[in-house]
Amino acid sequence: MDIIISNASGKPIYEQITSQIKEQIMSGELNEGDPLPSMRALAQQLRISIITTKRAYEELERDGFIESFTGKGSFVSRQNKELFREENLRQIEQSLSQAVDKAKLCSISFEELSQILQMLYEGDE
Repeated sequence: MDIIISNASGKPIYEQITSQIKEQIMSGELNEGDPLPSMRALAQQLRISIITTKRAYEELERDGFIESFTGKGSFVSRQNKELFREENLRQIEQSLSQAVDKAKLCSISFEELSQILQMLYEGDE
């Protein structure tokens, strides 16, 4: 499992870890039942505080991406299709929100933006 921490990123380290692990799960790089490194091992590997890795794992567990068992470790949870759909929708909404902000800055109308989105969407078919 590769995780890259960027000091230049505006995101906190635990969020960088959380988002990268989520992405690896959603892409199929990590599968149901796959073990994650222990919090201590990941902290040592990334040269960060164990408190940071603990927070990342707690977020992942709260969001249903991993399960942790005392004395055994943390593992990728059974895949929940609705959870993945919600996560993908959240990411799409975030991307579209950024596009809307840029469109407003450039005085692009809603109609123009809708046409662009329609062309992009239909271009993939």
